[in-house]
Amino acid sequence: MSDEHGSTRAHTVRLELVDEPGELLRALEPIAENGGNLLSIFHERGSVTPRGRIPVEIDLECAPEQLEQITAALRDRGINVIQAGTEKYGEEVLVLLIGARLEEDLSATIERIESETPASVIDLSLSGATDTEAVSSGRFRLALEAGAADAALDAVRQVATDMDLRFVAPLVEGSR
Repeated sequence: MSDEHGSTRAHTVRLELVDEPGELLRALEPIAENGGNLLSIFHERGSVTPRGRIPVEIDLECAPEQLEQITAALRDRGINVIQAGTEKYGEEVLVLLIGARLEEDLSATIERIESETPASVIDLSLSGATDTEAVSSGRFRLALEAGAADAALDAVRQVATDMDLRFVAPLVEGSR
């Protein structure tokens, strides 16, 4: 299948949607408006991302240029695009953040990581005490663009410093 945009192929787009009526339809409209052909949708409402949103995986056919237009249109609507195609977020890394206010400022921490770094929080494990004076720790699994690990880790380190959190860098293979 081919059109005026070039070679059409299958792509996967992963999104995070707010759990409100009409959000899935709002996310599908840019696909239709930009000539994408919907293949499948996986929408598991009982599951939530670390940011408290609903993960949605959409398989579609379109040319690479159309995928860029679809992704831009989704972001313009305020929809969090976790992955678009195979080139986005080709790496993952685990970091540990530790601090007395981590639990209290968890949403702000996630928002800063996602807005100020080339990374997206795809999983989070929080361990903390019930006492607000005690130290909590969070293990953040970050999805990164291929080749962006150093920049992302530097940016997360800066977010941690700004928020008075300790940053523990991931172990790198072969560092024993």
